[in-house]
Amino acid sequence: MEAGLHDRLHHTPSDAPTGIVHLGLGAFFRAHGAIYVDQAMQAGGGDWGIIGVSLKSPGTRDRLRPQGWAYTAVELAPDGERPQVVTILRDVLVAPEDPQAVLDAMADPAIRIVSLTVTEKGYCHEPSSGRLNRDHPDIRHDLDDPLPRSAPGFLVRALELRRAAGVAPFTVLCCDNLPENGHVLRGVVLELAGLIDPELADWIGAEGRFPSTMVDRIVPATSPEDLDQVARLTGLRDEAPVMHEPFRQWVVEDDFVGGDRPDLGTVGVQLVADVTPYEHMKLRMLNGTHSSLAYLGYLGGHQTIAETVGDPVFSAFVRKLWRNEIIPALTPPPGEDLAAYADALHDRYANPAIRHRTWQIAMDGSQKLPQRILGTIAEGRAAGRAVPGLTLAVAAWMRYVSGVDLAGAAIEVKDPMADRLAALWRDDPAETVAGFLALEQVFPAALRADAGFARDLTTALTALCDKGAAQAAADA
Repeated sequence: MEAGLHDRLHHTPSDAPTGIVHLGLGAFFRAHGAIYVDQAMQAGGGDWGIIGVSLKSPGTRDRLRPQGWAYTAVELAPDGERPQVVTILRDVLVAPEDPQAVLDAMADPAIRIVSLTVTEKGYCHEPSSGRLNRDHPDIRHDLDDPLPRSAPGFLVRALELRRAAGVAPFTVLCCDNLPENGHVLRGVVLELAGLIDPELADWIGAEGRFPSTMVDRIVPATSPEDLDQVARLTGLRDEAPVMHEPFRQWVVEDDFVGGDRPDLGTVGVQLVADVTPYEHMKLRMLNGTHSSLAYLGYLGGHQTIAETVGDPVFSAFVRKLWRNEIIPALTPPPGEDLAAYADALHDRYANPAIRHRTWQIAMDGSQKLPQRILGTIAEGRAAGRAVPGLTLAVAAWMRYVSGVDLAGAAIEVKDPMADRLAALWRDDPAETVAGFLALEQVFPAALRADAGFARDLTTALTALCDKGAAQAAADA
């Protein structure tokens, strides 16, 4: 493979200068942001090569290195598959192996942007409040050790090095599904920096930039079968391809240190003054229904989102969610038709080429539900609107994280709070609901204090367990 993918198909010099460090080099970024930057460099030039950082394990590095960091991105359209080779990566570092190398890369004056896709749990914050979780073991480590473990820790320590060297801060570009993600990350970074050095926090607050973004593309996990299919499509064996749907969207607040960024607008990135209405639309209409379908679909016996919306009951259920519970709580972004957006989402979910597993989407629900579902519920109830479908989705999450499905089979739950969540399950639905609603890390105060919500959630959980996921969804 040394002379395969990279030497045969690459279109950008592998030694072109770098301008970006990306923390969390997973499939999503390689199928989304990396492609945008690659295309922007092709269109307008610039020194925006990317150094990727794996914060946990060397697997991605070890698969990409023999390929010269090049990889195949395959568009999965209903009418066929379309591969392209992406060569924007210049190196991949593994943080646990050499955290100093990561800090040195981030402190390099040539780096003007540090972007992140570390998932919601990677920010070491309390999802219900957005504040830094000071008791998180990685944060406790990073307060005392200049070689960090957490994403916020790497940001703070790298900015500390730049300040000491008289180098301007980099722009921090969050690409995860958090509401007001730049604002949240700025708060986490400033709080951590303030605990380490208040003057450092003041400098970051005055000189740094944390633009919020909205990202959208469905990227299913790559399977061994996908590797074989890519080899058949291209004639090349790629050990690190990514698969993605045709649709993509990236909305970015145009607020960068010194205005320095790739020419993203030329390749379709929407550069705006305020990303909030776009992210609310996407987080609630896409991510909120994705999670709802994941929990109910899994409990209803469906392995993928396409299978779930192929079931007429769940298809009708998700359309009711959009029409009656989610769209009424949203202010449309400029030029957006929310009903048309919902129709397009349904078509994307139903794409038979995308095998996005319900189990994959169901991961880390304790970190995802506050921004994807609970905010919409709280606003709906405050406005006097009924939200039975979203309430049922929360009940389905509670049953899912019990670790046992409706047929009594074990569920492999992936969640940072998995053990604590499983311990909350009781035979009495009211007792189960009371235990879950006591979780300050998950449920906002308005819902924890809402006796009516507790009753509705208990009713939904009872219906789910007594009637099954499909019938409960049909009745919601």
